[in-house]
Amino acid sequence: MAHELLAHSAAAGLTPAPESAFSLRTAPHNIEAEQALLGAMLINNEAHDRVSSFLLTEHFFDPVHARIYEVAATLIGSGKQATPITLRTFFETAEPIAPGLSVPQYLGRLAAHAATIINAADYGRTIYDLAIRRQLILVGEEMVNTAYDSPVDFPPKEQIEEAENRLFSLAETGKYGQGFMGFNAALTHAIEMANNAYQRDGGLSGIATGLRDLDAKMGGLQASDLIILAGRPAMGKSALATNIAFHVARAYKEERQPDGTSKVLDGAVVGLFSLEMSAEQLATRILSEQAEIPSEKIRRGMIDEGDFKRLVHVSQEMSALPLYIDQTGGLSIAQLAARARKLKRQKGLGLLVVDYLQLLTGSSRRASEGRVQEVSEITTGLKALAKELNVPIIALSQLSRQVENREDKRPQLSDLRESGSIEQDADVVMFVFREEYYVERTKPSEGTMEFQDWMAKMQLVSGKAEVIIGKQRHGPVGIVQLQFESSVTRFSDLARDQYLPERTG
Repeated sequence: MAHELLAHSAAAGLTPAPESAFSLRTAPHNIEAEQALLGAMLINNEAHDRVSSFLLTEHFFDPVHARIYEVAATLIGSGKQATPITLRTFFETAEPIAPGLSVPQYLGRLAAHAATIINAADYGRTIYDLAIRRQLILVGEEMVNTAYDSPVDFPPKEQIEEAENRLFSLAETGKYGQGFMGFNAALTHAIEMANNAYQRDGGLSGIATGLRDLDAKMGGLQASDLIILAGRPAMGKSALATNIAFHVARAYKEERQPDGTSKVLDGAVVGLFSLEMSAEQLATRILSEQAEIPSEKIRRGMIDEGDFKRLVHVSQEMSALPLYIDQTGGLSIAQLAARARKLKRQKGLGLLVVDYLQLLTGSSRRASEGRVQEVSEITTGLKALAKELNVPIIALSQLSRQVENREDKRPQLSDLRESGSIEQDADVVMFVFREEYYVERTKPSEGTMEFQDWMAKMQLVSGKAEVIIGKQRHGPVGIVQLQFESSVTRFSDLARDQYLPERTG
């Protein structure tokens, strides 16, 4: 029967080979699978439920089959039965498939020779896979044609980026977004998260930052969260993000499962987009922090033999870390997303750091609408990427200058540049604040009473930093106090006896 129906379709010219790079080749398709699925749907509409989550009208090769699927899906979606009889009225005036075979008659034949509903999902997957292959051929053909024509306003670099984006979007098609999840399944995930936190040292449900009090406040870095880390220049936000990224990569441990897959026990593979600093500058900063040698000494070669041996030892330890740095400046949010997906597919990915948000660009359409709209597109894109990849994203952000005009220079949510979208899309907003930076710049003349007061104040704030959690969807806000060694740009836990009374504001 399948061959008979195929003959009818071929006679009607429904399956011509579309143009391809090789004129003698027909684009991959399977008419029998399309007929079998449509037949199963027409005798039992439940077949549609088994394929509707991934199969679309455009996935059908035969245009008549695509139209039948579209009409049937619309009827089923509106709560009506899709049968050869109910579909008949929509195809009364359609062109005959072949001499003596109208579309309503064809519907009857599809139903009469339908395959079992049990195979519906397999037929649907076959149709889907062949459609993806046809799209892949189309991308390849367009790449070849564009490369041959090579328009003046479309240089090879842009051609590569466009092809890369199209291939990545094709690779991710249908992978994410699984429709509704039963509440029972959601509860199971919640219990698993609680169990993992119970089993893990420190009782964290997320990835440990390596800073005890920050972890206690946040429960670690949570999967799919967008975490904004903001601060004025020289506060140390890049240093804090680098410290966290290095700790997470160093703690990475995985275990091989019986089925051949790997399970991450601790830490994570880290991707770091450094749009401001070069990879060399970042590496120098981490070397300085770990070897406890000031970075300016490393740059100027002001080190002795002992220092050099320590640097070599630390660099050997660091070389095996799963920490990947992309130092490309001026990336668009679309390019960043494509590169993050590629890293996840090739190396695995558990944490993404973006330094910093204001150096990203949006689409040209959003840019033309103004910077606020462009930043809104960037933050929405970062949040969507965090959910898609199921990893926490730490995005650094600059603060507006209005902080400098206040007596109390502690940042607030309203100080975020283009704050509306950043505050709205973020799951956590943290500010880095070092009072020492501001007190240091008010130094009075030596020998005066003011100088004595200044010295006392400097002693209180020297080497201390605050991380102010201004927003957190799943935890408390408040202030976490940390130790900061400016010479080696390192944040660490503050010794308990050094604590000032904690602010809750």
